[in-house]
Amino acid sequence: MLAVLTNDLVERGEGDAALVLDDYHVISAEPIQRGMAFLLEHLPPQLHLVLATRADPPFSLARLRAQGQLCEVRAADLRFGTAEASVFLQTVMELELPAEAITTLQNRTEGWIAGLQLAALSLQGRADVARFLAAFSGSHRYVLDYLSDEVLARQPEPVQQFLLHTCILERLSGPLCDAVTGQEGSQATLEALYRANLFVVAMDDERGWYRYHHLFAQVLRSHLQQTEPMSLPVLHRRASAWYEGHNLPAEAVQHALVVPDVISW
Repeated sequence: MLAVLTNDLVERGEGDAALVLDDYHVISAEPIQRGMAFLLEHLPPQLHLVLATRADPPFSLARLRAQGQLCEVRAADLRFGTAEASVFLQTVMELELPAEAITTLQNRTEGWIAGLQLAALSLQGRADVARFLAAFSGSHRYVLDYLSDEVLARQPEPVQQFLLHTCILERLSGPLCDAVTGQEGSQATLEALYRANLFVVAMDDERGWYRYHHLFAQVLRSHLQQTEPMSLPVLHRRASAWYEGHNLPAEAVQHALVVPDVISW
C-alpha cells in the first residue's frame, strides 16, 4: 500500500502534501513500524511526514538529523516562558493575576502547559490566590488526577515500581538508582524514560544525571507514601549509603536524617 501511495504521488507531481499521524506513541505493531521505515526511505520530495508523539519513534532519527531531513519540536520548545504563561493565563484562561503570581506558577509547573491549565482551572473563582500558590503542588487534586491517570497508570508495572522507588532522589543516575532499587539496568531505564518524555529532565549534556519534573516527583512521592510507606526507610538508607560510599556527605546526611534510627534507652 505504501509503495502504491509513493508511486502515485511521484506520478502526479502536484504541490506539497503532508501526512500527519497523531498519537504515534500508541503504535506498537512491528509490521507498521517496518512500513513507516520503508516510507521514510522512499519518501517523495513533495510529501512531508508529520508525527505527533510522546516518545521517539523507532527510526534512525540520528541519521535523518545528520542529513538535515528532520525538523524536531520537543518539550523544551513547547515549554512556556514567563511572558507566554502570562498571555495564556490572562487571555486564554481569563485570569487577572499579578506578575509575581504568574512567575510562581511558571516556576512551579516548569512551563508545562497542561500544568498551567490545571492550575488556572483551580484558580477560577478563588480570592485567596496567595494561599493557593503557596499550597500548589503535585498533591493538588487536578494535577494528581491527571498525572496519575494519564502518566503513571499507563506504565508497565516494572516502570511504575522504578518511578516510585527512585522518586525520593533529588537527582538520578544509573548507579545510584541501581543501589536504591536493588535492580540492575537503571541507566537504560532512565534513558528510555527520557526518550519517552516521561517528565524526566536531563541535567547534563552527557545524560549521566537526570531529575523528575517537580510536580511529577511530588505525585510519585504521594503514591509511594500511600502504597508502600514501609519501604521509605529502606530506600532512604540505601541512598544514604551510596552517597557516603561516593564521598558525598551532604547528600548522605540528608537522606539519613529523613528516617533517623531510633535508639531506646
